[in-house]
Amino acid sequence: MKIAIPVADGKLNLHFGHCAGFDVFDIAADGKTVAAKSYLAAPPHEPGLLPVFLGERGITHIVAGGMGSRARNLFTERGIQVTTGATGDLSDRVVQHFLAGTLITGENACDH
Repeated sequence: MKIAIPVADGKLNLHFGHCAGFDVFDIAADGKTVAAKSYLAAPPHEPGLLPVFLGERGITHIVAGGMGSRARNLFTERGIQVTTGATGDLSDRVVQHFLAGTLITGENACDH
């Protein structure tokens, strides 16, 4: 499993499509611990590009505050699981809660 979280200054960026980059977490075989963390700078914003860009880098899961329905559908078509409604916190904490099944999500923060 490889999880991407859109970030700004190490915190979850609520607007997925316009983030500066992604904290990428490689998850250990146990599915509960982080094996490695890296940062991936986002390419210039272009509709429909991020699902291909992240898919080519082996991302299997996205945890975001908000994401438009078109982007969500494009990720789903590529087999990438999307979780929206996460709140702004350090990416390390967001991924820990996601892996533990304790991530509290609200409404999708993106409504377009």
